[in-house]
Amino acid sequence: MSKLSEKPSENLAAHGPALLSREFSLEQRRTLLGIAHQAILSVLEGQPFLEAPPFPAWLSDPRGVFTTLYLTGGLHRELRGCVGYAVPIAPLYRAVAETARAAAFEDSRFLPVTKEEASKLEVSLSVLSRLFPIDPKAVEVGRHGLVISQGGRRGLLLPQVPRENDWDRETFLEQTCRKAGLPLDAWRKGVTIEAFTAEVFGDAEVEGHG
Repeated sequence: MSKLSEKPSENLAAHGPALLSREFSLEQRRTLLGIAHQAILSVLEGQPFLEAPPFPAWLSDPRGVFTTLYLTGGLHRELRGCVGYAVPIAPLYRAVAETARAAAFEDSRFLPVTKEEASKLEVSLSVLSRLFPIDPKAVEVGRHGLVISQGGRRGLLLPQVPRENDWDRETFLEQTCRKAGLPLDAWRKGVTIEAFTAEVFGDAEVEGHG
């Protein structure tokens, strides 16, 4: 399964309310964050990650996920890793566990997380919605991520990319075509256009609700 590591400026979790939806309850968010922390601890303690089936259906639904780690306790919160699945290639519980472990130990920009750092890690999750067909005129810059495909070609851009680059809707569509290796105007000519949104939440928000 391929993973994508993210630069700080590209991190979904840094973009707040514009990308938020409310699919998950507070308790569900706690569950997902707990899975991320436990997945990291299991590696540090040399133990297998314990899956405890049967998981409820919402945890077994394939979803795209990005896990971002921050190191707290100093003067500033520091990025410690970010890795994600941009497409739903694994059940949600497994996607969270795998991307959390990858963010902690496989992000090439950072040394692996140590046992001493584990208690200071703050986790932020970005859970991507299922893909849904969308008319080009309905694409909202800053809200939607895009997937454009034709034949064996496929391009994906996350929701924050056009906002960071000050693109309008048409440029966003063109650049997603470019990512797929298609002509810039292919979005006008019968390609498959799908969109997704992201729900972003983390330890700080959940702990703030007691």
